[in-house]
Amino acid sequence: MKNTFIGFITNKCIYLPILLWFCIQLFKLIYDLISTKKFNFKRIIGAGGMPSSHSAVVTSLAVLVGKSCGVNSEIFALTLIVAFVVMYDACGVRRAAGKQAKVLNEIVNTPGLTNIQVQEKLQEALGHTPVQVFVGALIGLIAGLII
Repeated sequence: MKNTFIGFITNKCIYLPILLWFCIQLFKLIYDLISTKKFNFKRIIGAGGMPSSHSAVVTSLAVLVGKSCGVNSEIFALTLIVAFVVMYDACGVRRAAGKQAKVLNEIVNTPGLTNIQVQEKLQEALGHTPVQVFVGALIGLIAGLII
């Protein structure tokens, strides 16, 4: 059991992406705190913003697997395709869902337009711009190459 735990916590393909995610989310929390003068704990676990932690995580993982197993391995192909899917989803599908949430929130909050009662506002910061995804991927690439 001890060897399994040690192997788990020393596996760079596990700890680097998690550490990278935490650092980026912490950066977003601090940046939000400085710019709004309000502490918003949701920034540490929430989606959206600059840079994309999702892109950094999957890109760093793909780079680490490529370095470890080779770029001609099946597992590298898998991590690379998953990285592309995650990044596409972040700036495509989830971004569109965020835009729709913004419109729906505006409709619900327009007096006299609707009688819809909602318990909570829909989350609008779901996805990323292509630049946010690119910067996250660049951070993941650099971190993966350095480690």
